[in-house]
Amino acid sequence: MRAAVVVFPGSNCDRDMAVALKAAGADVQMVWHKDAALPERLDLVAIPGGFSFGDYLRCGAIAAQSPICQAVVAHVHRGGYALGVCNGFQVLTETRLLPGALMRNSGLKFIGKTIGVNVTTTESGFTCGYAKGDELQLPVAHHDGNYTTDAETLAKLQGEDRIAFTYSDNPNGSLADIAGVLSENRRVLGMMPHPERAVDAGHGGTDGQALFRGLLGQLTQA
Repeated sequence: MRAAVVVFPGSNCDRDMAVALKAAGADVQMVWHKDAALPERLDLVAIPGGFSFGDYLRCGAIAAQSPICQAVVAHVHRGGYALGVCNGFQVLTETRLLPGALMRNSGLKFIGKTIGVNVTTTESGFTCGYAKGDELQLPVAHHDGNYTTDAETLAKLQGEDRIAFTYSDNPNGSLADIAGVLSENRRVLGMMPHPERAVDAGHGGTDGQALFRGLLGQLTQA
């Protein structure tokens, strides 16, 4: 699997993402936000967490206007895979590659802790390494992780089995406890919890490993 990790000013999980992908067996390249093109023959684009452009305006809104995001949109429209975590999830909603928006946490405070995250579907390359109903322990670190959308879109997400993860104990007020959603073709995942920070036992847990290994296996078989 050939993967690229996009780096914005303010990204702080880009190295974590690259390390997690490499540990799963991926060939990884870092891509600067001002680049106009992605590497050739790319399978996956990963947009990491952090505080792109200082979270001015709206989280992810400025990053979504970077030259590289035009290439990311084109990659997805060609059927490529994309993963956005935390700030990356915000960027994916700002580019309209995923529905909904991430609003200020309901408690109006930054949340940084490890929480329970439920696997609600295994029907995607990102979640095929888990069993439906698995409860993972993954870190969260966000101020604007309150997922919201309109009733029609929520019903569509639920009806099409596109809610990938939910919170066991909702920390931020997200609609329907949503922690991650999939695109219509199931090749784009946005999630607020950080699987890339849960791939090394020395860092407190390995529940994120199956996401990266499952995705690698899916793309290797394709």
